Amino acid sequence: MGEDIRVVLIKLADRLHNMRTLGHLPESKRKRIAQQTMDIFAPLANRLGIWQIKWELEDLAFRHLEPEIYKEIADNLAARRGDREREMKHVISSLQKGLSKEGIKAEITGRPKHIYSIYKKMHRKGVPFEMVFDVRGVRILVPNIPTCYSTLGVIHTHWRPIPDEFDDYIAAPKDNFYQSLHTAVVFDDGNTLEIQIRTPEMHQGAEYGIASHWRYKEGVERDEDYERRIVWLRSLMEWRQDVIDAGEFVDGLKSDVFEDRVYLFTPRGDIIDLPAGSTPIDFAYHVHTDVGHRCRGAKVNGKLVSLDYQLKTGEKVEILTAKRGGPSLDWLNPNLGLVKTQRARSKIRRWFKVQAREKNINQGKTLLEKELRRLGLSQLNIEKLAKEFNFRSIDDFYEAIGNGDISIGRIVNHLTVPEVESDGYELIAKPSAEAGVSTPDSVVILGLRGLLTNFARCCNPTPGDDIVGYITRGRGATIHRQDCPNIMRIKDRERLVMVSWGEARNTYPVPVQVKAYDRDGLMRDVSTLIAEEGINMGKVAVEVNNNLAIFDMVLEVRDLAQLSKVLDRLENLANVLEAHRIRPG
Repeated sequence: MGEDIRVVLIKLADRLHNMRTLGHLPESKRKRIAQQTMDIFAPLANRLGIWQIKWELEDLAFRHLEPEIYKEIADNLAARRGDREREMKHVISSLQKGLSKEGIKAEITGRPKHIYSIYKKMHRKGVPFEMVFDVRGVRILVPNIPTCYSTLGVIHTHWRPIPDEFDDYIAAPKDNFYQSLHTAVVFDDGNTLEIQIRTPEMHQGAEYGIASHWRYKEGVERDEDYERRIVWLRSLMEWRQDVIDAGEFVDGLKSDVFEDRVYLFTPRGDIIDLPAGSTPIDFAYHVHTDVGHRCRGAKVNGKLVSLDYQLKTGEKVEILTAKRGGPSLDWLNPNLGLVKTQRARSKIRRWFKVQAREKNINQGKTLLEKELRRLGLSQLNIEKLAKEFNFRSIDDFYEAIGNGDISIGRIVNHLTVPEVESDGYELIAKPSAEAGVSTPDSVVILGLRGLLTNFARCCNPTPGDDIVGYITRGRGATIHRQDCPNIMRIKDRERLVMVSWGEARNTYPVPVQVKAYDRDGLMRDVSTLIAEEGINMGKVAVEVNNNLAIFDMVLEVRDLAQLSKVLDRLENLANVLEAHRIRPG
């Protein structure tokens, strides 16, 4: 991919052809291929700016992953097509008149809405189809860049712009070189109208992305724009040679290449583009490897922030560095959220690799023993564990942990898989009596996953009951039994939605002890952190002696990975000395 972009284009075209003929395969294969398309190929087309392939891949994959929701939206689209076309003719005619008066020649078309993009908007805003469909969009093509801005001025003069809905991607193009002006106005009928303004060249680039800058004949004059895109693509993938594990490579693609982006400023005003959720450490490594190694703090818009602060678009970031030194191994701990990008992780690992082998072995041994002791797994056979990770010796295994090649989190995840249980590694105690208690999260709402839900107190539905959802104003969906008298009396039947019980999560009670120097608000911080992780505290007892507070708790966790994460976060609280699992006896 980094060597020749044509490989990617052929692969995308091949996948598009496969998706168009997917109906002939068994359902299990269809779903697997569709999910892979949604996770990898559609985001890749989007990252390369190839909108035509991106939207078709998304719609085809969505059709096989959620056939009922797909059909529901498609039927709604078909039913409204006539009204919509009449509406769009009126909108385009009004815009043409307004621009013609100012002497602007423009080609105006309605912007097509694709089924998956409608679903995403319904899902994101928690609204039904009608509310998404009312948002109309048009695209205006004008001859040159000055006319783009003139057109924008005319539109904002005639129709009231909606605050915070204007984006100038001509002056500041997206990282995949997409250029356009975006605005939204309140149209004559009082409804929203979304408008994109661009030149024909920009439109070509938006539809076909990197493929619109094809250079396939020798002797053709150098296309500098194309060259910049290739350099950009290679820089995206520069971490790939440091990744051996296939799963880690896909995770890296998802985090560094496919995720939403944030745009940040250096103190000199240069724009840095990073994945959403990036931290000051990611920013430092993007600026320069050495700046990343020596990073000790950061200022955002002039104010000091912690190293796990998630950067937001438009912020000015200044990295505070030490004169010498290197990264901390804690930066690679995924539970602490200090590093988001694969690029930064690769550079940190490389730094640890060049350190002395002996130091890495000792560091890795200390880290692993501490984690296993904390999780109550100190009797584990390390030699057997090293072989399961394909290391010939325990020292090589310890070195890989010490230099960051294998994270403690990955080892903990390995210990939670079912095969490990049968090999004699004791996991955690038997399921709690409360495992499987239903929560609003265990309810699936057809077509509106992610909508806030709560159980009605009038009928108290429990798993196994036939249930129905009622959309309330401002409070999501309330779940009732289907035979609830209040539901039977409801006249506004359009606000009822189909719901079903999801899978209840099993949890396991684990005794945990936390030692800390006592301070104001300590109990509050501990309980808030545990609640944030979605963990129920079955029992808690606190004893304070000579300013030392000891918490004995029973936490109901899903698996060892969740236990490891909450222990990591507890140990990072102010004044906390240690947090570990208590073994019987």
